[in-house]
Amino acid sequence: MEQICFEFENVEVTYLDKEILKIDRLAIHQFDRIGIVGKNGAGKSTILKLLAGNVQPTKGKVLRHVEFGYFEQIEAPPALEADPVLLGKLDIPEDSIQLSGGEQTRLKLAQLFTHYYEALLIDEPTTHLDQDGISFFLDELRYYYGALVLISHDRVVLDELVTTIWEMDEGKVRVYSGNYSEYAVQKKLEREQQQKAHEQFIKEKSRLEKAAQEKMKKAQKVAQAKRMSKREANALPNKSLMTKSKGTSQKAMQHAAKAIESRMEKLQEVEAVKEDKPIIFHPSKTVELHNKFPIMADRFTLKVENKVLLEDVRFQLPLGQKIAISGSNGSGKSTLLHHIANLDSNLIISPKAKMGYFKQMSYQFTSNETVLQFVKNRSEYDETFLRRILHSMQFVGTDIQKNVKSLSGGEVIRLQLCQLFLGEYNILLLDEPTNFLDIHAIEALETFFAGYEGTILFVSHDKQFIKNVADFQLNIHEKKLIQHSID
Repeated sequence: MEQICFEFENVEVTYLDKEILKIDRLAIHQFDRIGIVGKNGAGKSTILKLLAGNVQPTKGKVLRHVEFGYFEQIEAPPALEADPVLLGKLDIPEDSIQLSGGEQTRLKLAQLFTHYYEALLIDEPTTHLDQDGISFFLDELRYYYGALVLISHDRVVLDELVTTIWEMDEGKVRVYSGNYSEYAVQKKLEREQQQKAHEQFIKEKSRLEKAAQEKMKKAQKVAQAKRMSKREANALPNKSLMTKSKGTSQKAMQHAAKAIESRMEKLQEVEAVKEDKPIIFHPSKTVELHNKFPIMADRFTLKVENKVLLEDVRFQLPLGQKIAISGSNGSGKSTLLHHIANLDSNLIISPKAKMGYFKQMSYQFTSNETVLQFVKNRSEYDETFLRRILHSMQFVGTDIQKNVKSLSGGEVIRLQLCQLFLGEYNILLLDEPTNFLDIHAIEALETFFAGYEGTILFVSHDKQFIKNVADFQLNIHEKKLIQHSID
């Protein structure tokens, strides 16, 4: 029998009287490989912090029976030793004082994998990793002999590593067997079953409403017949029916109608599945581009200080295409985007180009606008469409009335992405737009890409995202730009 590593017993976590998490009983066993998914703020990181003992439950208890390793997404690397072989594999500089985000992540992974733990708790490990870093992470965990609990927005990573999905929704945990793709199939089936149940509910409700109306009509006819004189009743063409009706109890008819109405009230209501309509962004005629290749380069060299990142490269970026830029950390992806955004004179850029630019972690709002006011003041679209876009990026209910200065880091990123797609631009430059987004927001961003009529040049290490949205890929390798088709 498998050893139990962790147990939740009647656990509740509340904050300012709001229930964040409620788990009656749940256990993690020796060889469980669990992926935790859910929207931002659903409680994913809270579960890991409870398991690690960094957060205490308001009620109940969390039992820990094994030694575990814990990778926390936003913490700086702790002062722990790391295997020199792993440090070398991950290209971590010896001087670890000024490390980039990706280097800090790789150092924390080297520290985590230096020791064997019976359980690993890992929160968003691939956020700053390039493809080589992600491959290293997968290789280390593919045959890991212990309990794994992983939060990730990378669907490929979840497919490779987990065999159970915990879905966080409104403070509750729902357990699904399988990896992320298998979970997605189960969710689709659930939606189809819900839609069938809804249609059955509507059909039965309509049938009962009609039956109740017919009973009430008959009761009214009986009452009408009772008020007629004998001569009037005999003069009617359906005399026999009315005579028979007189012998039928009006109260019995009304009672039958009430009984049917009572059955209607007891019907289990099933809501319709909310189907998302396709989102189409129509930029105004004033920003229409007609160049077949709005961004071009001929023997372009890109340098940072004395380091050459690209040397004598040629490229043409076609109008209306979605182009992914990939490459290892430090290869020059973000630098290339920056030079395009700043209209580098060595590039050939259409004079009518209106570029929206999303940079990694570069935003802080200072205005006193609400979320809705922020997009209204920067867009020509009507309010109904704006609300729909905000809703798809998880600004729901009173969220649209929040002051932009009070938004969390994740909310800031989601709002900035909304604003760029709604703005008067014809080219978007997006540097790692999926970083810090949950899977739901990434899927919403995919619909934005599909509905955008302009040109998009974006940097990403998310294989699934690239596969879902890009027309082709440019890979920076050994100072060259190599074009690849999307598999």
